[in-house]
Amino acid sequence: MEDSATPSSSMENPSPSTLRRPSSHLNLPPNMSRVALSIQTPSPSSSCHPDLTPPASSYHHPPASTTIYSDRFIPSRASSNFDLFNISPPSTSYANREDGSGAYSALLRTVLFGPDLHAPISPVTPEKLSGDWPGINGIHSPITPSRNIFRFKTESQRSSPYSVSPVGFDGTLPGVIPSPPKTPRKVPRSPYKVLDAPALQDDFYLNLVDWSSNNVLAVGLGNCVYLWNACSSKVTKLCDLGMDDGVCSVGWAQRGTHLAVGTTLGKVQIWDASRCRRVRTMEGHRMRVGALAWSSSLLSSGSRDKIIFQRDIRAQEDSVSKLTGHKSEVCGLKWSYDNRELASGGNDNRLFVWNQHSTQPVLKYCEHTAAVKAIAWSPHLHGLLASGGGTADRCIRFWNTTLNTHLSCMDTGSQVCNLVWSKNVNELVSTHGYSQNQIIVWRYPTMSKLATLTGHTFRVLYLAISPDGQTIVTGAGDETLRFWNVFPSPKSQNTDSEIGASSLGRTQIR
Repeated sequence: MEDSATPSSSMENPSPSTLRRPSSHLNLPPNMSRVALSIQTPSPSSSCHPDLTPPASSYHHPPASTTIYSDRFIPSRASSNFDLFNISPPSTSYANREDGSGAYSALLRTVLFGPDLHAPISPVTPEKLSGDWPGINGIHSPITPSRNIFRFKTESQRSSPYSVSPVGFDGTLPGVIPSPPKTPRKVPRSPYKVLDAPALQDDFYLNLVDWSSNNVLAVGLGNCVYLWNACSSKVTKLCDLGMDDGVCSVGWAQRGTHLAVGTTLGKVQIWDASRCRRVRTMEGHRMRVGALAWSSSLLSSGSRDKIIFQRDIRAQEDSVSKLTGHKSEVCGLKWSYDNRELASGGNDNRLFVWNQHSTQPVLKYCEHTAAVKAIAWSPHLHGLLASGGGTADRCIRFWNTTLNTHLSCMDTGSQVCNLVWSKNVNELVSTHGYSQNQIIVWRYPTMSKLATLTGHTFRVLYLAISPDGQTIVTGAGDETLRFWNVFPSPKSQNTDSEIGASSLGRTQIR
């Protein structure tokens, strides 16, 4: 009972004097005899730490002279205790197992704990730097790596944020054969077909070539319009406007056989190509009509008189609305794929975006420094618009019309005449004039060049894409139409286009 009067705080916070001199009054547990605990005073030759040897069933406190490091912990998975994860430790015999479980365990270990599993990094502590650690019973022994889950180590190289691995590790994993790099798609450098197109005008502001959904190509030559059937290679003369008028633009309706023809006198004619018959003539413009764009039954026409008319071919009136804003000739018109936005480009270096009901532009872009004829909406991303500038500009710019932001700019080095997106892959084609007269296939959004096609000797002013999205046709002032296989098919990138495949060589469109 006398032992219970001794303050218990003396054992919870022992002093060095208490450890050196045994006391006759010790507060011991009831089940522990007084002779079971022996306190030894270290000799000068032994370690500076006393050796406490309690029974297995007893409890003891660490010596007060032992330095306890309580700095923050930096976790590391290297040299972890795999038993906690039910994973066997590394073994050299796992590769010989027939069931493959050893290879799977090695792969899982490498993914979870990194590739340096067999070279664990020991803790970096002051004792580690000195090379020794006081061991049990005063014996100095080298450090052996512990098997704890968390250990001190230097920071390893972090995985790239662009890692393609689902666990963020880009190294080579054992038992995994990396796939070979994908070879870039090869684009034929030569056209598979060339058509002579006499009297094809060398005028930047005109749009004289268009390809219908029925696989029929319309070309304006002088004061006539000719149709070329891509399936049969048959050429048909659709109309002749006479000596007093000329063809400035052609545009197929999105569906059906209706073709719109813009003339030098400012008229817009609607023709039924299946019957070679004119349906109606609409007026309103005072000068030539160089740009046409369809949106279902709505037809937009842009003119040198700076005006854009919206025409509903079902209505009796020649136009339903008049769009004003450009200060010079309108030379580019394109409806978005959802038919909600109309983009217009002009010789005033402006790019405007209109909605279905506006008579004033809802978006205005003034970054181009030359005429904007080349306009193309992306079929892959809503609101993505591409535009190209003329000789003084030479740039392709990309816009997000949903957020009204300028995304990027690419200097092509030459006049940008036309743009068209691929329907099958996220790529686009640009045609150019001064000074290289080339055709470039771009991969978006990196804008890396897949191919540069040459052959035209004049500016490549006209461009259209086939209904299957694989073939483009280009026209130039050299009075030729050239057909190129530049895009893959929707199903396979190795499938050749069927358009014109059996009719190689050079023929004449009229």
